[in-house]
Amino acid sequence: MTFFENDSATNLVEYTVTELSGSIKRTMEQAFDQVRVRGEISGYRGPHSSGHAYFALKDDRARLEAVIWKGSFSKLKTRPEEGMEVIAVGKITTFPGSSKYQIVIESLEPAGVGALMALIEERKRKLQSEGLFDAARKQLLPFMPMVIGVVTSPTGAVIRDILHRISDRFPLHVIVWPVKVQGDGSGAEVANAIRGFNEFQPGGPIARPDVLIVARGGGSLEDLWSFNDEIVVRAAAASEIPLISAVGHETDWTLIDYASDQRAPTPTGAAEMAVPVKADLEAQIANLAARLSRAMSRQMDTSRREVRDLIRALPSLDQILALPRRRFDEAASRLGRGLEMTTVNKRRAFERVSTNLRPAILSTRIAEQRRGLQEKMAGADRCIERLFERLHRPLTRADAVLAGFPARLHTHSERQRDRLSNVARRGDSAVANLLARHRQTLSAQQRILESLSYKNVLKRGYAVIRGDGERVLSSAASISEGDALSIEFADGTVKATAGENPSAIASPAKKRAPAKPPIDKTNQGSLF
Repeated sequence: MTFFENDSATNLVEYTVTELSGSIKRTMEQAFDQVRVRGEISGYRGPHSSGHAYFALKDDRARLEAVIWKGSFSKLKTRPEEGMEVIAVGKITTFPGSSKYQIVIESLEPAGVGALMALIEERKRKLQSEGLFDAARKQLLPFMPMVIGVVTSPTGAVIRDILHRISDRFPLHVIVWPVKVQGDGSGAEVANAIRGFNEFQPGGPIARPDVLIVARGGGSLEDLWSFNDEIVVRAAAASEIPLISAVGHETDWTLIDYASDQRAPTPTGAAEMAVPVKADLEAQIANLAARLSRAMSRQMDTSRREVRDLIRALPSLDQILALPRRRFDEAASRLGRGLEMTTVNKRRAFERVSTNLRPAILSTRIAEQRRGLQEKMAGADRCIERLFERLHRPLTRADAVLAGFPARLHTHSERQRDRLSNVARRGDSAVANLLARHRQTLSAQQRILESLSYKNVLKRGYAVIRGDGERVLSSAASISEGDALSIEFADGTVKATAGENPSAIASPAKKRAPAKPPIDKTNQGSLF
């Protein structure tokens, strides 16, 4: 029995751990190449620093590890959130390093409308707890805006409805920020548009809107999902410009409606909220102008009657001036007596003072003033003498210094004259040396020129033949019969005429050159 058991064991194929793990991995990936799984997201903490997302899908009895690679995560229309029930599409694979299997998710979508509504309610409770939906945060819409900013798709019917309605009611400047209102990345574009309008500066190159309209046409819950995005809601709540939300139809509600300052049932209704009716305003202004004119007429009549009543109540001019005139007459009658009494009093006071004025007192005061003046004059003389002495001492020292100046100046002049004579003598010798060097250089160059001259060649028995115009002839072919020639030798020039055939002139054998004189090896000669 033991023999058969051992024999059966030896017939099994032997695997390494890596080979077995790889085989299991290939089997799982082939069997579950593409699966669709429904479950609740658990353990999601956002994307990893690498860009990948790791979490788990679970239901009431099982748990499945999941991963979304970085490339797939950026393409997801619905981003995963903790506790969200989703339908994930991907493939099952294993991780041999820890003997675990997981699903690699390629696409993700909420598990039905109920899950989306539950997610909206949860997100609504979260944002409401932060105070983003409080009525105290909401701003009043301006009665008559000058510029309106619209955040919507530039190609849909919504923008045409808004522009048409504004043009009918109150034409003004409209700035459109084009965005996607559906699909991946649309929420970020709407949020960036709201923040972008708020960053416009008053008086800048682009006018800052007085009110914003975020609009989109109707659609399903999935189509309007971008306006439930948290970044859109936070951007709307943080907007410093009053914002009107006009997303979907009257029965459609999104989270931006709670954060906006005013919610419109339709995009056309948002345009009606943003601007008043120009014709109604003109009629109201005309009515108010008429009422103002009537009120001014009534006020003028009332004021005129009151002035007439006041005029009748006022006394006459004679009555007003009677009392002042009487007072003036009484004062004029008392003025003469007052002048007489004043003159008498002044004379008595003068007489009392004059009794104290005697010539002796005046002489004493004059003598005291004279003594004081003399003392001041003596003090001034002493001050002038001391000042003169202080100024005289520097002048004496300067005079002594100037007395010896001519001798020093003469000595300095003699020294400078000697230096000038020495410099002149050195200059003459320097000029003479320079001229001698230039003469030597010129002589050397002259000798080099003579050694390179063709006239030295003529001395060795050669000649230069020239034709008409002193043109040098270098070949026999250039000479024709009867041409006038000029032959230059070392000792002079001879005129000649070319004969017969130039070719015959060049053909005779060369004459034997005269024997060169013996070279004197003892005399090397000069290079120049």
